[in-house]
Amino acid sequence: MTQPNRIAARAATLSLLLLPLLAGCGQDTARNLGFTRDAPDEFSVVTRAPLSLPPQLGADLPVPRPGAARPQELTGGAAGAAILSPASAYGVGASSAPSTGESALIARAGGPVPDAIRRQVDTESLRLEQPDQTLVDKLMFWREAPPPGTVVDPQREAQRLRENAALGRDSEQGETAIIQRRRQGLFESLF
Repeated sequence: MTQPNRIAARAATLSLLLLPLLAGCGQDTARNLGFTRDAPDEFSVVTRAPLSLPPQLGADLPVPRPGAARPQELTGGAAGAAILSPASAYGVGASSAPSTGESALIARAGGPVPDAIRRQVDTESLRLEQPDQTLVDKLMFWREAPPPGTVVDPQREAQRLRENAALGRDSEQGETAIIQRRRQGLFESLF
């Protein structure tokens, strides 16, 4: 074999050996290599406010400065908030205290939401996510895994909530009634 062919064969062999390593990098390999395109965030796309000529050009208008920030223009996040809730973004009609109707609605819905509710929902959702099983996983772990989380006993929990409501206590007081799973024996776990 000649020298150039030997070098080409070595390079081809090396690239074939490194190909599984590249495939093992994960699902984001195509994105990292630039083969996929992501759509832009619709709230970060900036549109410029239209230029308008005031009816009276008096001396009270400031002199325009090229490149200076425009006072009527909002940033990307504020523009998204202005689309969803113009009153809060522009400060028009926004009040610090909720109205009586809003207060009644919040009280009827069960009171204000705790500050960490988003974090709590995210952690509960992450616990429920199950990765897809490959053929090897199905062969090695052929038994069904027990479902994640704890199972609430509906009758006892409804009774606890009725008691709390009758006594005027908060619905979160008391211990939540859960169903304990039966522990399997040694041979039950195998078969």
